[in-house]
Formats: sequence, structure tokens, C-alpha cells
Amino acid sequence: MMIEVCGPGCPRCHQTKENVIKALKELGLKEEEDALVGEVKDPKMISARGVMFTPAVIIDGVKVCEGRIPEAKEVFGWLQERK
Repeated sequence: MMIEVCGPGCPRCHQTKENVIKALKELGLKEEEDALVGEVKDPKMISARGVMFTPAVIIDGVKVCEGRIPEAKEVFGWLQERK
């Protein structure tokens, strides 16, 4: 599974990534083994993914959240659907 957190690297983006990692742990998935969590900071690459507002979360190429910090339990649901 490939998870991308899109944003310039602001505190909101860091919180989003932390919530993604927390949800992975709650599901028993290991970062780097079961799921790759990356950051996309380049504005052109963010735009190419169809993101207009950051932070955004993209799982396996599908944008699941944009313009807000998702709660860990919300991310948990998204990941569980794709597990």
C-alpha cells in the first residue's frame, strides 16, 4: 500500500502524517513493510495529483482527504477498507 501526504511540510501536514502512522499501528501494519508513507511537498507534484487544498491524503493513487487534518480513526477506516 502506498500512502502519500501532500503538503508543504507545515504543522498540519506533520499532524496528518502522524495520524496516518498511528492508524497503521492500530491496524497492526508496519510502516515500510506493509505500507509506504511518503510526503509530497513539490507544488507541481501536488497539483498533478489533483490536490487543490493541503494537507491531502492519497492512498494507492486515490485521494481520500483534502484540505483538513483527518482523525486517526478516520484514516483507520480508509486503511481497513484497503487491507
